[in-house]
Amino acid sequence: METFTDSVTRLSSPQLLFLTLVLLYVTSPPCAASAQAELSRGFKATPDPSIQTFQPVLTDPTGNFSLGFLRVNKTQLALALVHVPSSDPVWLANPAQLARWSDRTTLLFNGSLVLSDPQSKVFWSTHSEIGDRLAVLDTSNVQIQTTQDTVLWQSFDFPTNTLVENQNFTSTMKLVSSNGLYSMRLGNNFMGLFAKFKPGSNADQMYWKRKAMEAKAKVVEGKGPIYARVDPDGFIGMYQTGNPTPVDIQAFMTFPRLINGLRKVRLEADGNLKAYYWDGSNWALDFQAIAATCELPSPCGSFGLCGAGNGSCSCLNNQTEFYSGECFPVQTGDFCGSGWREIKNFRVLRRNGVELPYKELMEYKMMSSYGECERTCERNCSCWGAVYNNGSGFCYLMDYPIQSLVGVADESKMGYFKVREGAGRKKINVGVGVGIGVVCVALLIFVGVVGVWRFRVWRRKRGGGGKRFMGQDGGASPGPYKDLGSASFRSIEMGGQNG
Repeated sequence: METFTDSVTRLSSPQLLFLTLVLLYVTSPPCAASAQAELSRGFKATPDPSIQTFQPVLTDPTGNFSLGFLRVNKTQLALALVHVPSSDPVWLANPAQLARWSDRTTLLFNGSLVLSDPQSKVFWSTHSEIGDRLAVLDTSNVQIQTTQDTVLWQSFDFPTNTLVENQNFTSTMKLVSSNGLYSMRLGNNFMGLFAKFKPGSNADQMYWKRKAMEAKAKVVEGKGPIYARVDPDGFIGMYQTGNPTPVDIQAFMTFPRLINGLRKVRLEADGNLKAYYWDGSNWALDFQAIAATCELPSPCGSFGLCGAGNGSCSCLNNQTEFYSGECFPVQTGDFCGSGWREIKNFRVLRRNGVELPYKELMEYKMMSSYGECERTCERNCSCWGAVYNNGSGFCYLMDYPIQSLVGVADESKMGYFKVREGAGRKKINVGVGVGIGVVCVALLIFVGVVGVWRFRVWRRKRGGGGKRFMGQDGGASPGPYKDLGSASFRSIEMGGQNG
């Protein structure tokens, strides 16, 4: 039998050369020249209308991250950096102003990276002007560099809702949830989560706070601001500029293990701050700042009530059924008119056994009674509600539309809430709605039966079940209806049902 060695020895020199090149190509690793992925000045790209999810434009040397066009709500476009194995966007360039998914929308690199439409409307730009190349690093950082390797702009300085490991988060930055309602910011010695319950106002409500524990290093006043960073060993640390020792550590569940996959921290749409790591096939939850559902800023939506024991949702008023996360339509503004005139365009909702989930972070006033607390809010056209603790005398006044409250067994914790006039009037208890529907159907059936019975009685009175209308030849019989068409005849029959 011919062996593989015998067949190879009979190959000609060109054949041997070809075989050698094939073997080298198959067994050799990728060449080092592909390690730096970049684009040069003059690059231009447009979205492909046939692509339904993500269109990559530039990929990092490891293939783990791609910059490209992300399709949003079928018709819109965000410039996004995606973690390729999970298809998860870790950064968005233009979350506040999405472009159209159209082959006329253009991404251009001319020293700046620019996303625009055909009418030269710029949706987003880096404003870096003199950049020479655009690169995606294996850290997931997108950079615009010069030929001298100076970094003019980088995505790490403009996070959206996600931080990845070794990305510095400074006091000039903020994370914003995908729905725009919640943000994370740093103070002089703390990390805080804030809710934008009152659109148009800069006075966001803090609902979670982590003060630096200062176990390993102290925060020195005047020595520079603090910053935060996700560490590959499994924690998010706070540091003071110039000192590599953390002033605080929030450990993840996997601390102090080194994970091979990527770590990330994300501010979720429900307002919770969560950490994950990539286990090769899924994002595994590793940490969450707020453990209990009812401690979230608004788990049951506006005018919702969260059950402290089980996290179930209901509505502050018992007449409205909790449905699709909404007890009342979302309300905005206040109850004030022009100048100092107050408009009484609200109705009142009272409920005992309620408290705020983040009351420790709210200001309060000491008052002698619930009535005094209620009257204070009633007379203030900027106040949406008040929660009073009869035991402590604390009165919490809310200057924003009411969000979810926590239901407690203590009836001495009382709430007073304003509801804009007309809000929720269309929403009725589901059980009542079903009952009304059943009654309506029964009534229709009854009317139909009565109509049929009366029609039969009418026909008998007119001459034995309608025989007088027909002649022996099957045509119309003599009488007042002889010359009427069939359509008119049917209308007369229908008229007889209402007689």
